[in-house]
Amino acid sequence: MGNDVRLAVAGVGNNVSALLQGIEHYRHTFGELPLVGVTHPRLSGIGVDEIQCVAAFDIDPTKVGRSLAEAIHQGFNNFPRIVDAIGEPAVVEHGIRDDEVRQTDVDHVVQHLRRTRSEVLLISLPTSRPAAALSYAEAALSAGVAVVNCSADPVVRVPDLLRRFSSASLPLLGDDLASQFGSSLVHRELLDLLSRRGLRVDGTYQVNLGGNEDFRNLRDSGEPKLASKLNVLSSVPGVASLSVIPSGGHVPFLGDRKVAHISIEGRGWAGSRVVVELRLDVQDSSNAAGVIIDLVRMAADGRRRGVGGFHEDAIPLLKSPPTRR
Repeated sequence: MGNDVRLAVAGVGNNVSALLQGIEHYRHTFGELPLVGVTHPRLSGIGVDEIQCVAAFDIDPTKVGRSLAEAIHQGFNNFPRIVDAIGEPAVVEHGIRDDEVRQTDVDHVVQHLRRTRSEVLLISLPTSRPAAALSYAEAALSAGVAVVNCSADPVVRVPDLLRRFSSASLPLLGDDLASQFGSSLVHRELLDLLSRRGLRVDGTYQVNLGGNEDFRNLRDSGEPKLASKLNVLSSVPGVASLSVIPSGGHVPFLGDRKVAHISIEGRGWAGSRVVVELRLDVQDSSNAAGVIIDLVRMAADGRRRGVGGFHEDAIPLLKSPPTRR
């Protein structure tokens, strides 16, 4: 525990619930091999169980003032309980509002990050909160803390901010996650496969449904997420028509599950018709946590070694990095 990564989180939603409950789960199963659901049991010498959340920020009154163990199950959070309790000591502090960024709130975040000796700040805000996301990043920079932005709003793609993080020898990783096994990843791999095998894709679409707060928010504010998904899929050459609906609807019955419908129509030898229809059903926030755990460890290692800015090793884990391969 003495060398654990000291993590702060901005936004105590389903992704954070999945991350912290998962870390607690692996603390009790780390000696078991294979470690199911983990890409890298150790990354840069840091175990998947060696992360401690020491600070948390939110604006939901049902979460502020509560311990993280309580807060991750409050408000609109509906990620299932997978452990009885988490051992994180942090109490949720009042955070930064997007509709009214107040300097006093930003200063409070800076002071709390310093007081808790945080190493990495995970920005896990709902989509379309750009002012708050940037303000948290600025607070982290002032406090000497690395940042991982898993929201779709541009943070790492702001050139001046990235330059200043680089100058301060602080990692800045993001934007938007490529889920551990999500619809964009599967869709792109299928398109790549058809292209490699010499087929032409005449048209393809992807429609996503979900029951968590993120999907309810995406229904009305989905433009950043749409741009992020198109950024991934449009990199495949030869696709004549591409349509993506990030949130085809908010279906409360699904809870934290996401159901993606992917359709591809193309032509093969002598113009013969090829149709792929796929239904992907996943636990949405687990898909995020399986990637966040690696990004947090990359950021912590970079900060400890004094390697700032964006790290190319993070590109496969992101939908909208500042550079493309």
